Amino acid sequence: MAMIDNEDKNLIEKKISSEKVFDGVLLHVLKDEVELPNGHTSTREWIKHPGAASVIPLLPDNQIILVKQFRYPVGQVTLEVPAGKFDKEGENPLECAKRELSEETGYETDEKNFWKLTTIATTVGFTNEMIHLFAAKDLRSGKKHPDEDEFINTVKIPLTAALHLVETGKIIDAKSIISILMLAQQLFHKN
Repeated sequence: MAMIDNEDKNLIEKKISSEKVFDGVLLHVLKDEVELPNGHTSTREWIKHPGAASVIPLLPDNQIILVKQFRYPVGQVTLEVPAGKFDKEGENPLECAKRELSEETGYETDEKNFWKLTTIATTVGFTNEMIHLFAAKDLRSGKKHPDEDEFINTVKIPLTAALHLVETGKIIDAKSIISILMLAQQLFHKN
């Protein structure tokens, strides 16, 4: 969480009221009335999200495992790191990452072989969604077992090729772009 400097206190909005607009399975849409720093009021519509975790699986030959799936909101098949939402509020992000690795790729590894890359706020203008990004190595192959409403193809690709797909706009998913760039930075640009 970002620290608020004294000079930034004049930016803070205060919630006056909150109304649930939609209460779905995954998303909860709220409409809040806020007091602005100048004393005026405004409306903030936003989506409450339970949080999520992702993992970029790294093979010994610097290949990574990505997943392809159709993403309805953008109307296309995307290439992404395995990821998923928390099953319950307050779930341990690492537990979520381990589960998604197994479900979506069939691969597993010991907890000591996971490391945290970062945590990102996906779209701060309209959702509180935070995704915890991990990487994992020393993988053991198994059988993938996605959720019954998930249809996923796995792809092994050299990390350098994934970087090219990011640079050419062929990978558009933000968590995947950040994971690929951060992992490449760690592997190829060590001091």
